[in-house]
Amino acid sequence: MKFSTMEIRNNAFDGPFMFDEIVDVSELETLNNDIKQIDPVRVRGMCTIDKDEFIFSFSIKGKMILPCARTLVDVTYPFEFEATEIFSTSNNLDEKDEEDGVHPLTEETIDLTPYIKENIILETPYRVFSDEKALEEGEGWTFYEQEKYEAEKENTIDPRLAKLQNLLDNNKRRQE
Repeated sequence: MKFSTMEIRNNAFDGPFMFDEIVDVSELETLNNDIKQIDPVRVRGMCTIDKDEFIFSFSIKGKMILPCARTLVDVTYPFEFEATEIFSTSNNLDEKDEEDGVHPLTEETIDLTPYIKENIILETPYRVFSDEKALEEGEGWTFYEQEKYEAEKENTIDPRLAKLQNLLDNNKRRQE
């Protein structure tokens, strides 16, 4: 998603420069993150010019597939968020400007794609959970809810003491 600074200046004469495009960000799937699949995203916004700064305010909307933190099944995660990126042609940028997110502009074109990808990665949730019911048990393991586990624990006899329990039961029968 590239824009020429001349194109922006010419179209932003009477008001902000508006844009609405579909951007392919499938490269995010190959990075070392949890994104298994991501569809092309819709980027809508505007660019305003303030002296030597190009201020892009835009929204990113799309959906991605992430693994469930509990079961690792695929979870479709729709997202939409706002972002702002500032580019400056000024030669007097200092460290404070860079900390504030002002990007130096050295060419006649502005490529928003890397910043779109960066914002998507920053907005990707740490964990997502599937609405599907999790597996209750598998080979060598069982899932318990706390209450069910404690109830079964109270009713279960320690296998090491099972013979002692049998002796006690036998003694009770003899006494009756």
